[in-house]
Amino acid sequence: MKTFLALYMGAPNAAGGRPDMSEADIQRGMAAWGAWMDDNAGRMVLPGGPCGVTKKTSKAGVEDVRNAVTGFTVLQAESHDEAARLFENHPHFAIFPGDSVEIMEVLPIPGA
Repeated sequence: MKTFLALYMGAPNAAGGRPDMSEADIQRGMAAWGAWMDDNAGRMVLPGGPCGVTKKTSKAGVEDVRNAVTGFTVLQAESHDEAARLFENHPHFAIFPGDSVEIMEVLPIPGA
């Protein structure tokens, strides 16, 4: 099995804010998200969670920045395509106002 990092994408720094949805719709979305997590529990390396405000550290120092990452999950699958297909119709964008889920393989450290 390979390991993959899935990034939940949405409006920049939307994490922490509640979506413009009714409480019933939020509860329906969270139930669907929980069901998705239960269905894929055997694949989860790290369930992850929402991401807060971003700080960037570079040669220029530390600064506040904006990006579209709203959350993450680390999971396992046999292939990149299989991992990506797990997120088809995911509640993040099927129910909630998220934009997409970006999935990338976590590669081994060179020389390790």
